[in-house]
Amino acid sequence: MVAGVKKISKKPAKPALRLLGRASAFPTEPSRGILDSFPNAHPGRDYTITLETEDFSSLCPVTGQPDYAKIQIEYVPDRLCVETKSLKYYLASFRNTPSFNEQIVNRILEDLVAVCAPRRMAVRGAFAARGGLSLTVVADHGA
Repeated sequence: MVAGVKKISKKPAKPALRLLGRASAFPTEPSRGILDSFPNAHPGRDYTITLETEDFSSLCPVTGQPDYAKIQIEYVPDRLCVETKSLKYYLASFRNTPSFNEQIVNRILEDLVAVCAPRRMAVRGAFAARGGLSLTVVADHGA
């Protein structure tokens, strides 16, 4: 290296991911501020990302009893992708939150769209049966 000349790094800048690689407690309430995103490596290409969890839980706002659901998120990213560890923490934050099932699915969609502005996104919540009745909610964004 020539004296007085800095070596230029060819490594791309890493996104500022706050949760990845760190242990921390789950948040106590949902907030889009929990969610992280990172640059899409293929912004010119349409491709689908599907994320699922079968252990989602929240509280019924009327009875206080737990509601359980399978949540599926399917989206075509634009410039940003959702970082999965932050999504796990975000979804876990509903655990002690009293909300109607319809509100939950629509909130997840709204928060994810605000964080990563996908080309298209669908959030599907298939809630476990209570009193013999199951409920599935699907909320869509984009074409």
